[in-house]
Amino acid sequence: MRIRVLKVVFAAVLGVSQFQGASALAGDAGDQALVKRGEYLVGFGGCSDCHTPKIMGANGPKPDASKLLSGYPSSSKLPEFPTGIIGPDKWGAVTDNDLAAWVGPWGVSFAANLTPDMETGLGAWTADMFIKTMRTGKHMGAGREILPPMPWYDLALLTDDDLKAVFAYLHSVKPIKNTVPQPMPPSM
Repeated sequence: MRIRVLKVVFAAVLGVSQFQGASALAGDAGDQALVKRGEYLVGFGGCSDCHTPKIMGANGPKPDASKLLSGYPSSSKLPEFPTGIIGPDKWGAVTDNDLAAWVGPWGVSFAANLTPDMETGLGAWTADMFIKTMRTGKHMGAGREILPPMPWYDLALLTDDDLKAVFAYLHSVKPIKNTVPQPMPPSM
């Protein structure tokens, strides 16, 4: 009798564990679909245009895949900025060769590190913080203004599901430690 009870218990445990394994695989497939959707949106949205440092090629700058979405390189030095070239009847903005630092009437903005690095990227962020940031244009959803050329107002039009997909993808890329400078106020 004891052996039968043990067999029934063993079969039940085995059945539950197989069910949980199948559920986990279904969850993984759902997570993979979410990440894939986020990858598509990040690619279509051109996030790498500013958030990935560049290497110079024969046809101009192209994203450096080894630094994917790591933002303005902390090792870079801003070039000397000529005064008097930005204004209503002049240039509206100027950028560095990485397209990761922008100078305009708002000052200097630097493309953020979007990798999941816990100290210098989005690793400590939650999906809710990310969504709130994209909806409000405020860093971490409540901090300083997000500066041009970041089109947060366009991203705010995405659904919560799409923003969750973007966040899931950003959390799936390689974390890169890269401390991006704080924005600089206008000096012109």
